Amino acid sequence: MHLMAVLVVGLGIFFDLYEVFLAGTVSTALKDDFQVGADQLKPLLASAFVGAFVGAVVMSRIADRLGRRRAFYLTLAVYSAFSVLAAFSPNVEMLIVCRFLAGLGIGGELPLCDAYLSDLLPARHRGRLIGWAYTVGFCGVPLAGFLALNIVPDTYLGVAGWRWMFVIGGVGAALCWVLRRGLPESPRWLEAMGRHEEADRVVRIFEESAHRNTAAATSPTGPNGPTDPEAEAPATVPEKASLRQLAQPPWRSRSVMLVIFQILQVFGYYGFGTLAPLVLASKGYDIVHSLTFSSLSFVGYPIGSLLSVFVIERVERKTLIMLSAFGMLAFGLGFGYAHNTAMIIAFGFCYTLVSNLFSNAYHVYQGELFPTRLRATGAGGAYSLSRLASAVMPYVLLPLLLNHGANAVFVFIACAMAAVIVDIGLLGPRTTGRSLEELTSPGLATAPGAGVPLDAAAAEH
Repeated sequence: MHLMAVLVVGLGIFFDLYEVFLAGTVSTALKDDFQVGADQLKPLLASAFVGAFVGAVVMSRIADRLGRRRAFYLTLAVYSAFSVLAAFSPNVEMLIVCRFLAGLGIGGELPLCDAYLSDLLPARHRGRLIGWAYTVGFCGVPLAGFLALNIVPDTYLGVAGWRWMFVIGGVGAALCWVLRRGLPESPRWLEAMGRHEEADRVVRIFEESAHRNTAAATSPTGPNGPTDPEAEAPATVPEKASLRQLAQPPWRSRSVMLVIFQILQVFGYYGFGTLAPLVLASKGYDIVHSLTFSSLSFVGYPIGSLLSVFVIERVERKTLIMLSAFGMLAFGLGFGYAHNTAMIIAFGFCYTLVSNLFSNAYHVYQGELFPTRLRATGAGGAYSLSRLASAVMPYVLLPLLLNHGANAVFVFIACAMAAVIVDIGLLGPRTTGRSLEELTSPGLATAPGAGVPLDAAAAEH
């Protein structure tokens, strides 16, 4: 059942990321179809991110107050409905509105997935399994690229190819919504809300599933048994979680670190994915060539995500984030300055590969920093600022691209990633291999060297 939850959540991530990267891949076609100029292109690229900012705040709060399952239903339903509606936009203004409304669902999806899987998965395998969920999800990025390459330049049944791109995303999200009806509520959330009997029933379902499928399981509490030690936390008294707690010790330093990180990382991560086709167009490539190069570069996203599965539990999370951020800095500068076709594709592929080591590490990381009753709100609140920064991004990077060229864009991105490295290095705690109870103990969070395992036994737990 753990693996089923990982797969179903990963499919939701798949369509979320497909939609996020959609605007960049179809933007060149919209220039011709709607005669979109630079002034309209900026709000078109920004609209989904503005909606995602609102959605991340609202949906994450719903997840902590009303439950992860209810929030899951809402995010995919909103995204699916307005993505399909976007396909029938008669003008760019309606497309912008539909992208904003679809963004309400998109914004809550990833932080909610991080919180839900962090709630559900055992400490020793949390990073690896979340890495698998994102590997499934990031297959949506090259799919968006290759579909755009083959569909966008043509019409089908008298309908422009870019419109079919939105239909595919919306219908796929609707199918994923049906699959999510089989997911259980987070037992940690139920326990935090004082709903102990319901939490116990969910844990027993997972135990029974493990007994049926794990031949080595001889005892529910044995070292190789189906019940994770974290599931045996003592019963808690429900306590109302206030947003003010995120700005107070012991969570204030983690909140500050995550806010700074999320504002800056979008220029490196989404900046490349959104602007790569436009950067290539500025280098003189036509729509087919720019989409071809972008599609080949985007293959690095799922491959980088798959690579993270094998290293994310072997390298300390904050260290992996810092190293991969440095890789994005270096390969981004290479992509910006490259003019040879082979070098453009090579640097683009390496950039997307290392950026998904970065992405998977921080998605696991942000789900480990706050207690259950604040987990979705803490991760989603900071993540919402990344969506707002993404909305601002076209107004910063497009003028740089148009007035100063691709080199200036990637120098700016390199500076942002350098600041990310400093932020995580100075303020980020260590989390790899540790239980959520240990990571979110108020005494440990405020202690000197917080985040460093106390001993080998604690690290193993």
